[in-house]
This record gives sequence, structure tokens and C-alpha cells, in this order.
Amino acid sequence: MRIVVLTGAGISAESGLTTFRDSGGLWEGHDPMQVATPEAYADDPGLVQRFYDARRAALTQVEPNAAHHALVRLEAALGDDLLVVTQNVDDLHERAGSRRVHHIHGRLRSAWCTRCDERHDWHGPLADGPACPACGGSELRPDIVWFGEIPYGMDLVEEALEECDLFVSIGTSGVVYPAAAFVHWARGATLELNLEPSAGAGDFAESRRGPATRLVPDWVNELLA
Repeated sequence: MRIVVLTGAGISAESGLTTFRDSGGLWEGHDPMQVATPEAYADDPGLVQRFYDARRAALTQVEPNAAHHALVRLEAALGDDLLVVTQNVDDLHERAGSRRVHHIHGRLRSAWCTRCDERHDWHGPLADGPACPACGGSELRPDIVWFGEIPYGMDLVEEALEECDLFVSIGTSGVVYPAAAFVHWARGATLELNLEPSAGAGDFAESRRGPATRLVPDWVNELLA
């Protein structure tokens, strides 16, 4: 069985990470339009860099949860027939042990040099203008897909959805495109696992309600039984 799993903020929230939709749509007290657009970065790069430096540092305070670990167990059984596509920019899937993870919105622990177009694993701050390890320039920015930018690797995602037997959406709001359209691109069965009904819940063949830390392990246990 070929399965594509989409994960969103809900799975990371159960590890203690805040989301764009907390506190009335603010993320750590900021309007996303102030810290998550190319225009915001051009207007005040220092503010944007400090914001993502803080988000990157926050990753050291959280750990993968039972939902992340359940997907690792599923990958151990399915191998390359499981692809995890995530909207999340954290590394909790990888730290749990998942290998086939595709980040369509980029990664906090990656820096992109806009001078030489190289990307580098990055765990420290960027606000102090560190040199690019490849070219020595000081044009490193968070390797994050901001509003108005094109998500990464959509050809890979579309192909996987066209070939999958089951598409499962976990912890997503269903309002951010193109991820919200994945349920329509999937050729196989569809399942939503979410704390609350997403905006597109009615488009799934089956929907289950509850925390990801309960729903995902239960679902994986069913598949592997």
C-alpha cells in the first residue's frame, strides 16, 4: 500500500510549538504578514531574522510526540511506500526517526544564501549576519517558504498523490494552499485525523476527531494489525 501523509501545525502543537493560528491568528505576538513575506524581510530584515532565530531556538525545548513516533513505525513497515509531506518547518519528524519527509514550506534548521543559492544545515542565529559557508557572503536568510513564494518540490508531491492508495491529512487547518487541495489531487482513499474539522473536512471520505497523539497511533496500529 502506498500512503501519502500530510502533517500540519496540529501535530507539532502537541509537542508544545505554537502555530500561526494561536492567539487570534498571531504567531508569538506577530502578525504573520510582518514576519512571513518577502516584503516584510525587505522592509525589516532584522526583525524577521530575530523572529526566526527565536523559533529555531525554541526547537531545543520540544521533543517529538507519540504521533511522530507512530509514523516512524509505519515507515518501518512500508519503507519507500510511505511519504510524509509536511507543512511544518520544525524537525520533529526527523528527530523521531522518519527518513522520507518532504518539507513543502522549508525548514527552520536550514539557511539559504540568496547570493550563491546554496542551502546549509543551520542551528544558530542568523540575525548577526554570519558568513555563508560556501561563498563567504552575508546574504543568509531563513530557508522558509513565505506567503507569496512557491512551496518546495510540488512535482514530487503531485506524483506521489496521483500514485497513492491512501492520503491521510493530520493536524491541518485546510485553509493554506496548495496543501488544502491535496485531498482533491489524491487518486486513492482519503482520511482526515484532526482535533477539529478542517475547512475541507467534507472532502475526505472519512474523518476522525481527537488529538494527534491518540488518533495517529491508533490508526497506525489498525494498519499494522
